[in-house]
Amino acid sequence: MEFKSMEEFWPFYMKQHSKPATRRLHFISTLLSLPILIYALVFNWLFLFIVPFTSYGLAWYSHFYIEKNIPATFDYPLWSLLCDFKMFGFMLTGQMDKELKRLRKRQV
Repeated sequence: MEFKSMEEFWPFYMKQHSKPATRRLHFISTLLSLPILIYALVFNWLFLFIVPFTSYGLAWYSHFYIEKNIPATFDYPLWSLLCDFKMFGFMLTGQMDKELKRLRKRQV
């Protein structure tokens, strides 16, 4: 499947993250990785090597053991990263439920 924009990819991404536990673990992963990324950029670039483990560890666990699917990162790394931040933003601002309802209406 070929996606030409993030708007095309977003509904697919959300189907891959259909369970609340998966989205929560992605949120935690992103939240944990951000301070490490900032620390690496400001103080010690070697910490950049830790960021993928913190950001993907819990997220991939959620795909394999909760969603029971393959992470979209394997096929669409850039789209997945962008959508992960988009989902993080929706969750951080309390707008995730509203976005899920919008996507469901769009599918009908």
